[in-house]
Amino acid sequence: MNSSDSDLQIAGDLLEVLHLLQPAREHPATVAEFAGLARAIADDPSQWADLVRYDATSRWYHRLRTGPGYEVWLLSWVPGQGSGLHGHGASSGVLTVLAGELTERTENADRTLAAGAQRVFAPGYVHEVVNDSLEPAVSLHVYFPGLTEMPMQAPQCSAPAGRDVVPA
Repeated sequence: MNSSDSDLQIAGDLLEVLHLLQPAREHPATVAEFAGLARAIADDPSQWADLVRYDATSRWYHRLRTGPGYEVWLLSWVPGQGSGLHGHGASSGVLTVLAGELTERTENADRTLAAGAQRVFAPGYVHEVVNDSLEPAVSLHVYFPGLTEMPMQAPQCSAPAGRDVVPA
């Protein structure tokens, strides 16, 4: 029997079949939902723009919200500021650039992340985030479970000529 010969027909309003609908969750629980949370916050600057501060002496950060098993952080980066090479312990995460541009460095590649870019990472992922641009940047970080450690790593390779590496 081919599919055009099927006797199955759907009658009535499918949205009335309750077991087909997933109830709306109050808090995200999947990677896609955490990325969606970050995107929703990014798309609504009224949730974060007035909170941003820039500090020339150290990276500025502010915990924007928490929920069961996750937390959301807002960070600012003036030109030249970086995180150092680090991991996130047992946490997964979503990094979303809200304004400006950041560079993510890993052992395998450097990536330029412009406003709107998102990176999702698993536990054990090691990277460095740096503002290599001439303008300030703002980013949003969602960690699940909430961040309990950020182990610093020694640089894996020598720096390209003209770039200083400060050991973590």
